Amino acid sequence: MRLTKTGLTAVLSGIVILWGCSKDEPDTQTSFNNPSYTLEYGALPEPEQPADNPLTVEGVKLGRMLFYETALSGDGTQSCASCHRQANAFTDTARLSIGIRGLEGKRQAMAVFNMLWNKNEFFWDGRAHLLRDQSIMPIQDPLEMDETLDNVVSKLSAMATYTEQFNKAFGSSEINPKRIALALEQFMNSIVSYRSKYDDYLAGKQTLTPAEERGRKLYFAEYNSFFPEESGADCAHCHGGANFSTGRYANNGLDSSIDFTDLGRENVTGNVNDRAAFKVTSLRNIELTPPYMHDGRFASLEEVIDHYDHGIKGSPSLDPALQSTRGTGLMLDAQEKSDLITFLKTLTDYALINDPRYSDPN
Repeated sequence: MRLTKTGLTAVLSGIVILWGCSKDEPDTQTSFNNPSYTLEYGALPEPEQPADNPLTVEGVKLGRMLFYETALSGDGTQSCASCHRQANAFTDTARLSIGIRGLEGKRQAMAVFNMLWNKNEFFWDGRAHLLRDQSIMPIQDPLEMDETLDNVVSKLSAMATYTEQFNKAFGSSEINPKRIALALEQFMNSIVSYRSKYDDYLAGKQTLTPAEERGRKLYFAEYNSFFPEESGADCAHCHGGANFSTGRYANNGLDSSIDFTDLGRENVTGNVNDRAAFKVTSLRNIELTPPYMHDGRFASLEEVIDHYDHGIKGSPSLDPALQSTRGTGLMLDAQEKSDLITFLKTLTDYALINDPRYSDPN
């Protein structure tokens, strides 16, 4: 296991960067009283932390407190963790999460882990440029936590535990939206999934069962319509790399043009080529994160594979790789589908969902 410490060095002890600085300057303090946080990430590539918000012990602690704080919601009943539960790899098993007013959200809650390896905006449509931007949007969404940032600041400022922790994290007890966002970003960036059976397999610590190995080969083998006996599921085309995601946005053929009800990435970019395109999510912990797709339409992995095997709908913005499979489908038989799911379950990180560093601190 590799360990890394990042952030400002101890020689900067005592330097406090105040809220009055420009927006491009950091609002964090790293000193002997607030040392750099030791991030563990196994064999994953070394991540690049935000230069203006490196992980610190006290910053991560504050972010964890805020992540589980129900005072961030309008009626004090919900926290970030209400829709991003550790037991489900920090997502929600409801098709559409229910906010404090009993209203459904517009999309399925996304999993929160390995955020440091996500370099292509946030949310299903990428409307948040940075994780800190994303972190405070649900607080203000009337369908979710339905609260104002001014009210959140007032409530937290009245709690001694928070004024003390903000002081430890930032060098003064001032509480403001920027600091709330930075602290939440730090905690979410500290949540890392790297301890699945597949990770142990790559490290030579475990072996795959015959079914898991057959599924692994199918996962990484490319689609080949000319040689069906050699054709694979071609999953790595979109879900490749150490985090099992390219991080792109893609129209994966859920609907034909006439049935589009959510334009996805196009709403952000204004580019018609992004119509019905959504973030390609990581397949790590996919066993723990049903239902699937941006609208939670598929309840099981079996349904997901059936979609890619023979359910893809055509449209002008459909991902080209998926377009190429529409003529024949993936040509997977029942055993191959079962093997593929068996392999996907080797990506489950049980250590993540039981790690006390990410649990409710209360």
